[in-house]
Amino acid sequence: MASNGAWHRARGRDEVVRLPRGVRRILVAGSPGAGKTTMARALASLLGLPHVELDTLFRGAGWVPRPEFAADVAAMVAGGRWVTEYQYAAVQPSLLRRAEVVVWLDHPFPVVAARLLRRSLLRALSRQRFHNGNIERPSSWVRASHPLRVVFSREFAAIRHRNDHQFAVAARRGTVVVRLRGARRADRWLTAERRRRSAA
Repeated sequence: MASNGAWHRARGRDEVVRLPRGVRRILVAGSPGAGKTTMARALASLLGLPHVELDTLFRGAGWVPRPEFAADVAAMVAGGRWVTEYQYAAVQPSLLRRAEVVVWLDHPFPVVAARLLRRSLLRALSRQRFHNGNIERPSSWVRASHPLRVVFSREFAAIRHRNDHQFAVAARRGTVVVRLRGARRADRWLTAERRRRSAA
């Protein structure tokens, strides 16, 4: 895969870091509200890879964690082809060890805060069911684990710091790390990847 140089290019001009041909295992990282699942779905569709949404594996009915979560992730990781989100500390090490590419959506606080506020309000008002039939209610926003609480706390900076360290280590062992700072840059990068594939 790529050398450590890919990491340095990603820290500068994100657009020059491209997905390698034949990539089979991709992690999409970022804080809550960065658009991990949206990007993961787009990449899975573009590359013909299965997308496994970790939130759906983790959350059962009534927001209760599924006891099968770790086993399900282990089975996915053991497979040869997937795109998924980089989250849930208990399984992150195994995900990162197997990933060939990490796409890091390193968006600034105003972007993710606005997205989360809009998303939470829309979900609460529409009573949309997701993650195994759960419904988001305003009362859930006070939970320490809710994305709004995470982003509007010191954890937002802590996630960025951990990602910076973990992905630098991963890059040194050959993982391609694509760091995209800001929603516009992420959109441009994805558009360029689509054009590359259509022109091939």
